[in-house]
Amino acid sequence: MDHCSECGFTYDLTEYPAAAQAISAGVADFAEILRSDAKLRDRPSPGVWSPLEYACHVRDVLLVQRERVLLALRTETPDCVPMGRDDRAEHEGYNEQDFEAVARQLSDSALLFRTVLDRLDEASWRRTLIYTYPGPMEKSLKWVAVHTLHEVRHHLMDVRRQLA
Repeated sequence: MDHCSECGFTYDLTEYPAAAQAISAGVADFAEILRSDAKLRDRPSPGVWSPLEYACHVRDVLLVQRERVLLALRTETPDCVPMGRDDRAEHEGYNEQDFEAVARQLSDSALLFRTVLDRLDEASWRRTLIYTYPGPMEKSLKWVAVHTLHEVRHHLMDVRRQLA
């Protein structure tokens, strides 16, 4: 995917150096929403996550992506195991979690991910891994950073749309 028609995000791999900072900014917006008086557990319809569930998902995406980058740094072109996004929502009880705890965890996960990205040199940015969705594709760590930024921005849009 080069462009997300739903949120308008365009995958521009030249933007990878700024991805970590932009991810942190998006996470700060998520944390602010989690500290608001909004109805964060409400699902707009069956099968659509609540704002709290989206925040938990983004937290877990950041942690999973961090581990994938670290794996790619120590292994030649590893395969990414799917994160099991829908199973996690149920197994971890996303919609039952504490708002403040999730806000803090989001900030921490962004910092952990950013720390790894900030330490990459040019050769490391070119390392690759195999993404399995929608089919097996070799992707660079530059792409992983940009894709993770898309995840943050897309789900922030989802939450803002629900709360509008």
